[in-house]
Amino acid sequence: MRHFLSAADLTRDAALGLFALAADVKQRRKAGQLGAPLAGKTFALIFEKPSLRTRVTFEVGIIQLGGRAVHLVGREIGLGTRESVPDVARNLSLWVDGIMARVYSHATITELARHATVPVINGLSDREHPCQALADFFTLWERGVDFGSVRLAWVGDGNNVCHSVMILGALLGASVVVACPPGYEPDAGVLATARRLGGRIEVTEDARAAATGADSSAPIRSPLPRTARTAGFAAWMARSPSIKYRPMRVARSQSLPSRIVVRVASATEVTNGVPPNVDPCVPATRTVAISSRVSMAPIGTPLARAFASVMMSGSMP
Repeated sequence: MRHFLSAADLTRDAALGLFALAADVKQRRKAGQLGAPLAGKTFALIFEKPSLRTRVTFEVGIIQLGGRAVHLVGREIGLGTRESVPDVARNLSLWVDGIMARVYSHATITELARHATVPVINGLSDREHPCQALADFFTLWERGVDFGSVRLAWVGDGNNVCHSVMILGALLGASVVVACPPGYEPDAGVLATARRLGGRIEVTEDARAAATGADSSAPIRSPLPRTARTAGFAAWMARSPSIKYRPMRVARSQSLPSRIVVRVASATEVTNGVPPNVDPCVPATRTVAISSRVSMAPIGTPLARAFASVMMSGSMP
């Protein structure tokens, strides 16, 4: 049994093997030759945080592979309140073959794994989002990107997805440049882990420097800040000619006094008039979080995303 809590739980060979295996299963399904490798398997999907992509890709992917999924909302089970995390882990382990959890605190996912006797998959925590990183790099792998020569630019705050992208990028040999507003850099411990794994990681406050020279096949992730950081962030964006922005006044509620329109512009390589694919942090409101004219890189298919994660956890027969 293996848990999948961090991108660091992978090795380079394991990640590339998962990509190849997921692509093979994806093609066999298109040809009507998949079968049901998860027949007789049931997975609990715990959601403390709401989700569109994570819920649908996991649930549909598991069903496509012949398994069953039980959707559990955090308020229904009272994770850590109505019932302790260890007790939830022990009980679910009696009834299901695997657990995926999308939680607020990374401590919750690690505690689930510590007490569960079935594989636990991190569907998102405040520290990492390893399944999203798998989907991102699988998309690039499908397009034939050479990870050893690719330059990935991350523009935005150094959040959980950024952490997983840095770690998986390090394992795969990619060069990752992270541009963050002052005070919103990646976690120092995660950065140290990525560099210890051999990562070519650069952290800067200059968005133009990060975007310049970014491979045209690679995504530029541009997550909007989600807490009250707009004044400093807007000033930072104004110093970065590669990003056009327009503060937009909204109701002063939930500590969000303004939002910023983010567009990819001239600093990135343009081929035949087409800018690089953009992989924005979603959900993203068109014209508010990202221009409607910017093409977005596709998210990993439900089958491939769920399959890679389930295979990583060792839940496949």
